[in-house]
Amino acid sequence: MDTTSPAAFVNGEILKMFVGRRVRTVVQAQREEGGLLIGQSTDGHQLTIKGASGAPMSRYLEIIGIAEPNQTIRAEVCTDFGENFDPAPFNGLCKLANGQMKHLFL
Repeated sequence: MDTTSPAAFVNGEILKMFVGRRVRTVVQAQREEGGLLIGQSTDGHQLTIKGASGAPMSRYLEIIGIAEPNQTIRAEVCTDFGENFDPAPFNGLCKLANGQMKHLFL
């Protein structure tokens, strides 16, 4: 496992604490606007993803990239998780990884 550039697990609420850093999240693709993907995070926030245009709508996507201001991520990697993804466990993971179990994560 490459640990030289770890990506923090984030949801929409936690994303703002990681501006300028590498993050990992899951969004449900909702629409495209001017080459940007608009998606809903696992905790219900609207996120803007740069560099993920052409993604299939209504599907869940894992996004790894750099967090930017205004709930935006500049995507480096996008992985299609399909339509049958349960966002609740991922949202719980984000809370644990940035809360009481932070010491277990990079």
